[in-house]
Amino acid sequence: MIQITPSDKRFSAKSDWLESHFSFSFGSYYDEENIHFGPLRVLNDDIIQPGKGFGIHPHRDAEIVSIVLKGQLKHEDSLKNVGILKFGDIQRMTAGTGVLHSEFNPTSDEETHILQLWFMPNKKQLSPSYEDISFDTDNLHNKLLPIVSSSPVENAAMIHQDVTLYLSKLDSDKELHFQQEAGRKIYLFIIEGEISLNSDVTLQKRDDARITDLHELTLQAKQDSSFLLIDLPGGEE
Repeated sequence: MIQITPSDKRFSAKSDWLESHFSFSFGSYYDEENIHFGPLRVLNDDIIQPGKGFGIHPHRDAEIVSIVLKGQLKHEDSLKNVGILKFGDIQRMTAGTGVLHSEFNPTSDEETHILQLWFMPNKKQLSPSYEDISFDTDNLHNKLLPIVSSSPVENAAMIHQDVTLYLSKLDSDKELHFQQEAGRKIYLFIIEGEISLNSDVTLQKRDDARITDLHELTLQAKQDSSFLLIDLPGGEE
């Protein structure tokens, strides 16, 4: 089954410094039918204005992945990690027993655009930890590039959950094929462009697809496109 959520059906919130679009219940947005998809609990699509950001705040028992699409993101945390991320960098933070961190746009003249995802960990009360990795953006071209995985993958961040995150930039009219084991789930988020799934369903910019009981996909770009694909375990957790 393929369940599509069009981009205009996401909940959105906007202030003078932040524009957010929530794919799952978050903050003031609550929908008991849209809490999570497998262990994927949050996908926030955020635009942060120059010199602004999220002040120091706590997290616990979550695997947090930040993907910078545009601009820069500065991170500081109670583990003494400090870093600036840009496109081509991925951050994974295990909140575990508890961590404090802040995230903000360190520039004076450029918006920062990020995707932030939270996953329920495969074990609670883990020791907090932090990792950032960089990948060659050329390797996104017409490929599924693993950027986060529970299995050891070169140039991919490690995560405490049975998931693998792939990024791709697909040229117009090009195809990619994806296959997973039976009993698992697929989450697909279109970052830019337009993608056809198995010649049956078309997704456009910022649409998502939640896929169950279908373990082989053919993704065809109707125009130059980029997307995030997540291979998730089956079941409710």
